[in-house]
This record gives sequence, C-alpha cells and structure tokens, in this order.
Amino acid sequence: MGLRGLLCVCLVSLLALQAVAAQGSPTRNPKGGKAVDGVVIRSLKVNCKVTSRFAHYIITSQVVNSADTAKEVSFNVEIPKTAFISDFAITADENAFTGDIKDKVTAWKQYRKAAISGENAGLVRASGRTMEQFSIHIIVGPRSKATFRLTYEEVLRRKLMQYDIVIKVKPQQLVQHFEIDVDIFEPQGIRKLDVEASFLPKELAAQLIKKSFSGKKGHVLFRPTVSQQQTCPTCSTTLLNGDFKVTYDVNRDDACDLLVANNYFAHFFAPQNLKKLNKNVVFVIDISSSMEGQKVKQTKEALHKILGDMQPGDYFDLVLFGSAVQSWKGSLVQASPANLEAARNFVQQFSLAGATNLNGGLLRGIEILNKAQQSLPELSNHASILIMLTDGEPTEGVMDRTQILKNVRDGIKGRFPLYNLGFGHDVDLNFLEVMSLENNGRVQRIYEDHDATQQLQGFYEQVANPLLRDVELLYPREAVSDLTQHRHKQYYEGSEIMVAGRIADHKLSSFKADVRAHGEGQEFMTTCLVDEEEMKKLLRERGHMLENHVERLWAYLTIQELLAKRMKLEGEEKANVSAKALQMSLAYQFVTPLTSMTVRGMTDQDGLEPIIDKPLDATSCRESLATSLLKAVHSCCSAFMLQASQPAPTHSSLDIKKLPDQVTGVDTDPHFLIHVPQKEDTLCFNINEEPGVVLSLVQDPDTGFSVNGQLIGNEAGSPGKHEGTYFGRLGIANPATDFQLEVTPQNITLNPGSGGPVFSWRDQAFLRQNEVLVTINRKRNLVVSVEDGGTFEVVLHRVWRGSAVRQDFLGFYVLDSHRMSARTHGLLGQFFHPFDYKVSDLHPGSDPTKTDATMVVKNRRLTVTRGLQKDYRKDPRHGAEVTCWFIHNNGDGLIDGIHTDYIVPDIF
Repeated sequence: MGLRGLLCVCLVSLLALQAVAAQGSPTRNPKGGKAVDGVVIRSLKVNCKVTSRFAHYIITSQVVNSADTAKEVSFNVEIPKTAFISDFAITADENAFTGDIKDKVTAWKQYRKAAISGENAGLVRASGRTMEQFSIHIIVGPRSKATFRLTYEEVLRRKLMQYDIVIKVKPQQLVQHFEIDVDIFEPQGIRKLDVEASFLPKELAAQLIKKSFSGKKGHVLFRPTVSQQQTCPTCSTTLLNGDFKVTYDVNRDDACDLLVANNYFAHFFAPQNLKKLNKNVVFVIDISSSMEGQKVKQTKEALHKILGDMQPGDYFDLVLFGSAVQSWKGSLVQASPANLEAARNFVQQFSLAGATNLNGGLLRGIEILNKAQQSLPELSNHASILIMLTDGEPTEGVMDRTQILKNVRDGIKGRFPLYNLGFGHDVDLNFLEVMSLENNGRVQRIYEDHDATQQLQGFYEQVANPLLRDVELLYPREAVSDLTQHRHKQYYEGSEIMVAGRIADHKLSSFKADVRAHGEGQEFMTTCLVDEEEMKKLLRERGHMLENHVERLWAYLTIQELLAKRMKLEGEEKANVSAKALQMSLAYQFVTPLTSMTVRGMTDQDGLEPIIDKPLDATSCRESLATSLLKAVHSCCSAFMLQASQPAPTHSSLDIKKLPDQVTGVDTDPHFLIHVPQKEDTLCFNINEEPGVVLSLVQDPDTGFSVNGQLIGNEAGSPGKHEGTYFGRLGIANPATDFQLEVTPQNITLNPGSGGPVFSWRDQAFLRQNEVLVTINRKRNLVVSVEDGGTFEVVLHRVWRGSAVRQDFLGFYVLDSHRMSARTHGLLGQFFHPFDYKVSDLHPGSDPTKTDATMVVKNRRLTVTRGLQKDYRKDPRHGAEVTCWFIHNNGDGLIDGIHTDYIVPDIF
C-alpha cells in the first residue's frame, strides 16, 4: 500500500471522501452511486454521541475500487480546531492499520530518519475560520475496498443560548449508504432541539431529517437514499454540499447542575432569570493607515450597530490610536440618546492616521475605566469591559511586546477583562492572545471578508449582557483536586461556566459546590449538593459511557487550559506545564500540539509510518533587539549565537555587488527567473496554482536542505480576472544541523517546531547556527548562507500606495548555488547546474510587439516568447527589468515532469 500525504484544518466540521481519478469518464455504479474512474464510496457515516456537553464523533467510510487497476483515493474530514483526534484506523486489502499516539519529538525523530526525500507523511493545515482538515491519500488495489475510521472529541461550549454541533458535508459523489446519526444525553433534560442543513430546502429537510427529544434524550437521523441525494432525477451530481447543524439547549431550573461519576465531577453553571448588569465599556480602535478600505468601513458599520444596542444604564467611551492617541470624551459617559448620537457622528467622521501606537491606545482605555471605578462610586458595581481592535503590530511608541504586556497587566491589575480582536492575517494573534489570557479575556480573529461587520457584532453579542461579575465556584479543599478554572471575572447571558475536577476517595458525601458572585443590586450565593440517587439512576441509563465522558471532559478541559497557560510562561515554568500537558495527552490518547499519531503498520514509499499532527502554538518569545535579543536567542534557541561584537552586516556589507547581476529566483505572481550564465540569457515561466498550495523550490537529497513556499492570494482581486498568487510563507530547512527557518511577511521564526525565537522585519540581526548564517536586514530582506551549500535571499514586499497588490508577500532569490549537489531538484533547484537549449526560428508572435521562437530543450520543441520580467533584489517596489524567453503553460517542457509534481504537503 502506498501513501502520499496526510492532514489539513477548517471552521465547523467537514466531511469529504473523494476518489482521485485518472483521466477517464465517470461510470454508474449499478447500485446507484457514481463511480469516479472505477472508484465509488459505498458508505459514509457520522455517529455523534453527546453526554453532558462532551461530544464523541466517529466518522466511518468505505470506498470500493471496482477497476482492474490500483487507484488512489483520499479521505478528507474537517473537524473543529478545538477538537482532539483520539483514534484513526484504516482497513485495506484485508490489512488493518491503527493509530498510536506518541510525544511529538519521538514521532518526528522517528520520521525524520528518512524524511530527506521530501515526502511528508502527515500534517494539519488551517482551512477556514474554526476548522482543521484531516486528509489522507492511499492506494486501493484492484477489485478491493478500504474502510476509514476517524474518532475525535470536543467539549461543546454554550454561546447565545445554545450548543452547536456542525458537520460540514461534502462527499462529492452520490453515496449508496449515507448517514448522520446524533445521539444526545443531557441529565438536566433537553429544552429545545433544532436541525438545519444548508444544502437542503427547508421543505425537503423537514421530510428527510428525523429529530426527536424527550426528557434527557435527543436524537437526529439523516439517512437520504441515493435518489434523495441527487440534484435532479436524472442527475449524477449530489445535493450534499454544506453544513449540517444540530443546535440544542438544556433545562435550567437552578444553578446546581452537578454531575459525578467514577470520582470525577463536572459542574455546569448557567443561572437564569438574573437582572442584567449595567456595564462600563471602552472600545479601543486601531485607525492606522493599514485599516484603510473595507476594514475601516466595516469597523464603522459594526460600531454604529453596537452603539445602537447599548442600554440606557451603560456607560462608554471610544479611544482611537494611530501614530497618536485620541479619545472621544476622555471619560465614561452614559449611553443616553444624545450621547449615542454624538458617538455615532464621531465614528462616522474619524479618519485614518499614521502608524500603530497600540500600547498608548490600550493604556488610555485602561486609564478611563480605572478612573471611573475609583472616582464614581455608582459605576463601581458595573461590569467593566475593555475591547480592542487592531489589524497590525505595534509600530509607534512602545513596540517591545514584553513591555506592552507588562504595561497592560500593571494597568488592569485583574479588575476587568480585556478582549482583543485581531483584524485580518497581518496581526500577531499569538501576542494578542497572551495579552488577553493574562487579563481574564480572550482573543478572536476577525477575517477580512464580506461579513466582517457581522463577525464584529457577533463577538459583541456574546459579551453585551453581563449578568454576574467576580464569579467564584468553590469546593471543599479536602474533597477535591485538579480543578479546572473556577474563577471568572464575568458571566454573560447565553453562556455557561464549566468546572471539572477529581473527588478524593470516600469524600463524595462531603462534596458540594458553593457559588459566590456579584449581581445587579445584590450578592449572588448558592450551594449545590450531589443527588447520589439521581447519579445512580443516570449511571444505569448511560452506563460506562457516562463515566468515561465525565473523566474525558475533565481531561479535555485540563489539557486546553494547560496549553493556554504555557503561552504565558517561559523557561522552567513553561517546561513543567508542557510536561504535564504532554503526560495527560498521552494518558488520554489525544492528538494535541504536543503529541502526534503514527499509523502502525502503514508505510509510504520510504518505509515511513504516516504522522497525524495538530499545529503547535507559535508563541513568540522574541524580545526587543535593542534591549535583549541575546537573552531571547539564548533562552529560546540555544543553538544560535548572536554575533554582537560588531554591527550586523547590512545588505551592502555582504558585498552583493560581487555576485552575478542576474540570478535565479521567483517573485511576484509567481514569476520564475532562471539565469543561464553559459548562454548569458534568462528563461522565465509562471506557475498558476491556488492559494494555500505549497511548492518545492529547492531540494538537495544529499544533504536534506530544502526550501518550500506557500502561496497566498491577492486580497484585492477584481471579479472576472485571474487572482494573482504570491509567496506568503517560506520554509528553509537544513536537517544536518536541525535548522529550520519560517519566513512570512510579518515574522521570521527560528526552529518553529521547538518554540524558537520570533523576530519581526523591524529587527536587525545576524545569527549563526553551526554551518548556517542568517542575516536579517531591517524592513528589507534576509540572507541565508549555508557552508558547503548555497546562499539565498528573501525579499520583503510591503503594500504601498498605488500598488496593484493588496497583500504583503515575499520574493526568493538564489545568490550562489555552485556547492549544491548535482542531484538538487525543485522548481528552482533543478537549474542550479548547467543545461543546454537552442533557440531558432524567431518570428512575430500573436502579439506583434513580442517575438516568438522555437526552443529545443530536453529533447522537446517548445514555442517560447521574448518578454520582460523583473528582479526586485535592489528595489522591492519597482524592480529592475530582465529580458527572458518565456515558457508557456506552467513551464511545461522546461521543468522536469509537470508543475503539480512539485506540490508538497507543508513548508517543512
């Protein structure tokens, strides 16, 4: 059995299994499904069992290859980013392959023994707002079948009065046996249960989806026949393409929803019928020039609607920060009709200005809230909230992230939560997340899309109605241990506070929960006791599943909290928390950012077991270069040495002038330039692929050195026009020295897999790790030089006024490659050593201003066109023109094979 690659990531929960067919027309499966080149999905089933908010999913699919030759099939599933995969198995050709979870270091060391070939076995990629996509490709033998089974688990969080189970369905063909079966068991009793399928008209959904709920149990079943899946009676295409969403809520007679099983407990706190607290809210808004266009338009629209939702008893103010900081009033004012109208006018009229003084804006907002709480007693009982929106990094005032974090902590001092909204992809979300976590809040990315206004409103709705503040859920110390978070600054309408822990042996009789909080005009207090008879009854009804789910719910919450906590720590403290999270991930067999799953018995062409991975949080430990870069390098990446005895070399001090005037490289959309020194000429070609695709640029199998690049789209693409793609992420790796460098237009990360230091393009640095030198030239480029290898330059392209490109991107150039091995390959690497071609028969082309010719290269005759491309090494904005022979159709005939042969799973 061969294996090609594994795993990806997205927003809700997608299901897709498809046949990757060779050329040939689809055939009809005699039982109703459409076969793609002889491959048909016989069954596709999703089974979801929910017990007290803990959801356990099993996705099973069987695919049949009825052809007389082996075929490749891919199994793709999108699961929530908050979920943990816990099992995976494949049965094919009567062989069974099962998952085995190990710590990430062990798994990848085992894999890297032979990983030089560039065939990554497994990875996880973001593919949407809240999802992760899992995908695996295997070869199914002739007249054979394969069965896939994926298990993942998550805790359902209550938002806006309901729990959501979302399964994104996309089988891409008619399926003989298709089924979604959702079973819900909630001890409190189910209050409501609704289902919707975005791909079905309401009338048809009502006919095909069966739902029922009574008492503690709810059930949803969707089992369409092949004819019910068809887009029309004679069509072979499927209706099933979209979201299948189950929503429910439970009864809430009191705040004492305590569940105990097998010495573990879960406490769900969501009291009803409480008066809403008045709130003090300050909105801190980024008005730097990068917010121009749709961002500021959508921000203003959202603020208008949010102001319209303010209650008469609320108090508020607005703070704007660009290069300077300004506030609307400078103090809290009541949300009276007159004040709200004045605030709307202020929002409508403000304009963008300058850089990003994030520190100044936050401190002004904190000052306004603190002053109100201290000087106005009538406001001290309100729920205070600070909400900050930014689309970039600090570029004015205090820019050192460590100092900003300290300033914000010292200003807030735990008095109120800070919610950070990161607008777009240029923002340092990890930095904002750490800041929020340190101040009892959370972070949310706002995606640059048509619905950004609704995203902003949707976030505000979740915190718009505080009911309690300073909530404490207390348990007898002698009776419990290993509690999850049980103190919260505020409790909001429509949400739920969830606490889990362990109960000591023989202490159930003394176990209770005391809840203390401040409500509107009164103190909130209640005591919850365990109804042991009710627990016994529940165990009889749900049995082992209840015991198992309560314990795994505790483990899930604990691991999530440890992973969040480690983001805020450094050194030994971080190592200890990481070790505990790893130990629990292994004990409960969860694929987390600290573990990987290998598939036992299955190997790829290099004899490697595939690896199922979850992304590691890329916590930045970079400190300001001017103050303590050496400390950051030593603490986060001890293998590196900073050459601090002299200034870091600049672009000119590396003596680029001594290198050839024309070089091989790739830049902009993406245009590949191949300099052929023996011909004193240049060849060029484009690669047209989708955003997200990763291309192999350089691969030296003798040393393992590689450079891969991931494409991003142009955010300002015009309707009907080709959307340009550009390199937005580069991975440079030298396995011989355990060196990895991840480069994006925002950050440069050394050894990202092991939590190495993160630099920005505003830093100037010169770093060495054994045979590798890295020079970061502030706001311009970086140069990587490998002894006995090559020298490469990454050029930073920033958006500038008048540019047709609305997204920052990267260029990549090969400055010296003569020491690379003769077997070096990749879209650029294959041209590092001499090759021959001949050009003849020059004649006018279809464009009379350009010359066409016949090129003979690699025993092929190609029609090529004389044209112009640009080299941006010296001038990233305008570039220098380079005359070249353009090879059409993605370099077909010039590059070895076809361009899709160079698509790889990830940058490392």
